[in-house]
Amino acid sequence: MSTVVAQSLHVFGLRSHVSNNVFFFDEQIIIFPSGNHCVKYNVDQKWQKFIPGSDKSQGMLALSISPNRRYLAISETVQEKPVITIYELSTVPCRKRKVLNNFDFPVQKFICMAFSPDSKYLLTQTSPPESNLVYWLWEKQKVMAIVRTDTQNNAVYQVSFNPQDSTQICVTGNGMFKLLRFAEGTLKQTNFQRGEPQNYLAHTWVSDDKIVAGTDTGRLFLFESGDQRWETSIMVREPTSETKNLGVIQESESLIEFPTITSPVPSYKQVVMASSHHQLSPPQVSAIAAYSKGFACSAGPGRVLLFEKIEEKEFYRESREIRIPVDPQSNDPSQSDKQDVLCLCFSPSEETLIASTSKNQLYSITMSLMEISKGEPAHFEYLMYPLHSASITGLATCIRKPLIATCSVDRSVRIWNYESNTQELFKEYQEEAYAISLHPSGHYVVVGFADKLRLMNLLIDDIRSFKEYSVRGCKECCFSNGGHLFAAVNGNVIHIFSATSLENISNLKGHTGKIRSIAWNTDDSKLISCGTDGAVYEWNLSTGKRETECVLKSCSYNCVAISPDGKIIFAVGSDQTLKEIADSSVLREMSAFGVTYTAIVTSHSGHMLFVGTSVGTIRAMKYPLPLQKQFNEYQAHCGPITKMSLTFDDQFLLSVAEDGCLFTWKVFDKDGPGIRRQREVGFAEEVLVTKTDMEEKVQVMLELKTRVEELRMENEYQLRLKDMNYSEKVKELTDKFLQEMESLEMKNQVLRAEKEKQDALHRERMEDLLEKQSRELQDLECCNNQKLLLEYEKYQELQLKSQRMQEEYEKQLRDNDETKSQALEELTEFYEAKLQEKITLLEEAQEDVRQQLREFEETKKQIEEDEDREIQDIKTKYEKKLRDEKESNLRLKGETGIMRKKFSNLQKEIEERTNDTEILKGEQVKLQGVIKSLEKDILGLKQEIQERDETIQDKEKRIYDLKQKNQELEKFKFVLDYKIKELKKQIEPREHEIKVMKEQIQKVRSHLDPLASFPTIPAAVSLVWGTSLSPGPQRQPPDQATWLQSYSLRVGPDDLWPQRVKIHSHNFTKRTRKLLLCRTLPQMETELERFHKQNTQLELNITELWQKLRATDQEMHRERQKERNLEALVKQFKTDLHNCVAYIQEPRQLKEKFRALFEKYVQRADMVEITGLNSDLQQEYSRQREHLERSLATLKKKVVKESELHRADYVRIMQENVSLIKEINELRRELKFTRSQVYDLEAALKLTKKIQPQDVPETVSGKDLPGLPPTMRLNEQEETGRIIEMQRLEIQRLRDQIQEQEQVPGFHPFTGMRLPSLLGAEADLKLQTK
Repeated sequence: MSTVVAQSLHVFGLRSHVSNNVFFFDEQIIIFPSGNHCVKYNVDQKWQKFIPGSDKSQGMLALSISPNRRYLAISETVQEKPVITIYELSTVPCRKRKVLNNFDFPVQKFICMAFSPDSKYLLTQTSPPESNLVYWLWEKQKVMAIVRTDTQNNAVYQVSFNPQDSTQICVTGNGMFKLLRFAEGTLKQTNFQRGEPQNYLAHTWVSDDKIVAGTDTGRLFLFESGDQRWETSIMVREPTSETKNLGVIQESESLIEFPTITSPVPSYKQVVMASSHHQLSPPQVSAIAAYSKGFACSAGPGRVLLFEKIEEKEFYRESREIRIPVDPQSNDPSQSDKQDVLCLCFSPSEETLIASTSKNQLYSITMSLMEISKGEPAHFEYLMYPLHSASITGLATCIRKPLIATCSVDRSVRIWNYESNTQELFKEYQEEAYAISLHPSGHYVVVGFADKLRLMNLLIDDIRSFKEYSVRGCKECCFSNGGHLFAAVNGNVIHIFSATSLENISNLKGHTGKIRSIAWNTDDSKLISCGTDGAVYEWNLSTGKRETECVLKSCSYNCVAISPDGKIIFAVGSDQTLKEIADSSVLREMSAFGVTYTAIVTSHSGHMLFVGTSVGTIRAMKYPLPLQKQFNEYQAHCGPITKMSLTFDDQFLLSVAEDGCLFTWKVFDKDGPGIRRQREVGFAEEVLVTKTDMEEKVQVMLELKTRVEELRMENEYQLRLKDMNYSEKVKELTDKFLQEMESLEMKNQVLRAEKEKQDALHRERMEDLLEKQSRELQDLECCNNQKLLLEYEKYQELQLKSQRMQEEYEKQLRDNDETKSQALEELTEFYEAKLQEKITLLEEAQEDVRQQLREFEETKKQIEEDEDREIQDIKTKYEKKLRDEKESNLRLKGETGIMRKKFSNLQKEIEERTNDTEILKGEQVKLQGVIKSLEKDILGLKQEIQERDETIQDKEKRIYDLKQKNQELEKFKFVLDYKIKELKKQIEPREHEIKVMKEQIQKVRSHLDPLASFPTIPAAVSLVWGTSLSPGPQRQPPDQATWLQSYSLRVGPDDLWPQRVKIHSHNFTKRTRKLLLCRTLPQMETELERFHKQNTQLELNITELWQKLRATDQEMHRERQKERNLEALVKQFKTDLHNCVAYIQEPRQLKEKFRALFEKYVQRADMVEITGLNSDLQQEYSRQREHLERSLATLKKKVVKESELHRADYVRIMQENVSLIKEINELRRELKFTRSQVYDLEAALKLTKKIQPQDVPETVSGKDLPGLPPTMRLNEQEETGRIIEMQRLEIQRLRDQIQEQEQVPGFHPFTGMRLPSLLGAEADLKLQTK
């Protein structure tokens, strides 16, 4: 034996296809299969202990634990033979109790097992075609009973014992539900199936006589004593968007975020097929587990349902739903939770539920926490961490960190920590990963995917790519020991890249087959490679050439390793040997003893060598290599080992295999110098974090801190409120209880008085009863004494009678013995005489037999003679027949020659027909290509029509809304028309006055220039600015132009009049008003022209959009017509083609029909050219369509933007109109007030002429207009007429614009706007006319 020892330390993986693959040993420890071991895992303390499988085992098939948790049964296949091993779990380490491997019945393998309630018996089910159910007394290795469960090779999925009765058994399978009972050494069926047979996938006992079974169609059945009592169907439910977007699950051991992953299966293609199959098929009930309240069952991919018993009925109802959460890290999160639940198990206290899935994952959920959050579906959490779901293809370690990197064909890359036995990072990709290598620093990783080679950073919570190389299907990659280089294999070429400049520095070419393995020497100056071509090359990286080579064509190498000194190369391959190569020659070969080595690794000390085999075992050897079979072999995996690696300090061995499991081993060398166990420099704790992630984390921390502070303050406030409320409640309760206590004390006193009364009555009654009892007792004693005397006399009489009867019976027994002996002698004599007669008869019969034998021999001889004569006659007869046949054969040969000529002619004709058929097939293929292209066009056009129909519906809906608003505007228009008519009636008498006023304005303009130097201008300006000409410090008024400009810009309602104005010159006031009106009118006219221009531009844009919409509508109608024509053509072509198929047995007519079909539909055009032309037209059409859609989108944006600008202008104009109307109303009130003053003054002074302005100062009271700034007034009639005219024109323009824009798509009218009321203005005009 070798002195190199490996001890299994931890495993990352699960074998989900083992029957009953997870169960509880106690409240904290679970047992599950992994590799070729069973693992005892402590959920709280996170340690693992191993129960190894049998030597030369080919894998576990089924597990079963006894009800008392003491024994574990494992079904295996060892060297093509089934074996059942029973372990005792109470011992440390677990030891084998019994091994069942000698069977008196045919068996290939045991697929499921179960222990009896008392753990004395074991039930095993064999696979088809035998399908035997075996009832074992396993302690004595004795078969108690055996029965065949099925005769039609249907699958059996589960067997179980009644939890209270070791003699009752349940078996379920495809079309099978049987209840059996063990009695008198046999198993007999006690139930009879009724109704349509179902495919029962799982069952469980919910009570002594009740079983719940689930089928592959999502149906649940409740059987009581074999009869169906209840049935329900599980409905398929899709998870909500909130459930699908569930957050990442956080593990309690570390701060790493793990995604909610999905199910694994042996191959990734099967996963995709299974996920697509689950979307179409009903939910399968593949696992059921019972607990005290009811049972839990799987309900299709990613769902588990809890059923609870209805108290008043014997049925069950669905109470809760538990889902497997989705995985945001998955390449397809929507399908990540679609994994089948294969096994369910409750802890002994029913506090925890564990589920294993088809993707090698273990999930758990706490039942008590699930009860808290009722109403929403609960979600599982990972029991440990996400595991690989398929074969692991890559393995790597680093120097500065205790990390392991693995990749798998399940398209995932995972980073593990072998020191803490946790998972650090995990990510799934779109392509399969074949090879992986870790940088010695542990910060980078290079991964070979099916499409590219990616160099990626290992961040704190992500694996992020920063460089990609176009190396497809890289099956091997490796960083150098120094980390400055890395090599990647592409077929038979090795690419060398620089890890600093990220450039390809050299390519090593020389292999003729695919390269399977590469290895660096210690100083990174050389690279060793091996491949399927049987070559092992040593490359010099400085020159890029081969230094040594060893070629053996008969061997396909799997792996290569190099000694620490770089002189010896170790290679393993398909020839089942381990080769030691040096200087281009094989120094030594060591046999693998019947297995194939698939991986090899050497220690950094050079004293240990480890190899992995195709049967999943690991062999530990001492170097130099031994001559004999001196190595330690360890059971590890249940599939071929793909990769092996040693950590830098030679303390841990790592191995991965096709079973998807990763094992870590502790290695020792008993005779070696000793491995250095303490590192001089500890492992690095630095991690890579991007700047953006750090900033986001800091921002999140700040937000959380503020949130925590807010919550703390809020909680304190809530606590104070609760304290106040509770103190009030306590006070109320105290008062209430005090009152109740007083009332209870009163009741207590009353009850005490009643009790005293009752005690007195009770004492009196007791005395009476005692006296009565004493009297009755004396009477009974007298009576009983008399009865006893009588009974004693009877007893003496009966005793005498029994003595007499005993004597009589003894006499009868003696007589019977005598008669019996006499009868026995007589019978003996009789049967001896009869036996003598039978002997004589037998002798006579034997004599008859001998006589018959002699007769038979004679008869046989005669028959043989007769047969010989008959054979001679038949021989002569058939010889004559043979001669006749030969003659006919010669005649037929001549005919055959003639037929061969005919056959050759027919063969030629058949070849011609075959050529014609091939030509027709080619034409048919072309036609099918045309049909497919046309169908694609039809699909595209249908989609386009659907999109345009949706657009038309939106437009029609918009038009309908606009029509409704148009109706409202029509109503408003009617009201405005009425008001306009009324205003026109009032305006017509004033139009003449407006003309006269305009003439006066022209005259006033001619007199304005001389007024510029008039001495009263400063007085007027001071009047406007609220200043006087009195001496003293005053605010200087602006110049005349600035003042006029400021006035023209003031349009608000608060800038109309001063509080108090003294007008010293009436003529100057009128002139100033005229001046202001003349200066204001040009600006208003320019603004009006600008609005007209903008409206004209909008009208042009609207017209253009309408034209484009009409063109698009016409194009849509053309495409619809084209689609209908194409559909009719395709339908007609299908009909004609169907008619042609009817002539499939008549080649000539078939050829003519196809030729006619070709001439009818192809019209002498080259189909290839048509196909190309159609594709070009389709591309041109799609390009034009995209261009038009982009143009339409930009025009829509432009229209929306311009409509927003115009809306602002409209709002401003409306505000100006409102302010002008308010000003008109104020002017009217002031005019009325002024006229009343003038009338009073005229009545007082009796004047009929105008008074000079110097003599009569006009004063206006500011009571009616408080707080208004000083300004000048326009002429009342001019102002009123101009405002009315402007409003009339504006209303007419708005009407026209509304009518035009009602038909524009995408135009949104301004809702919520109302024109100012004209009722006040109308009332003032009527009053003025009066």
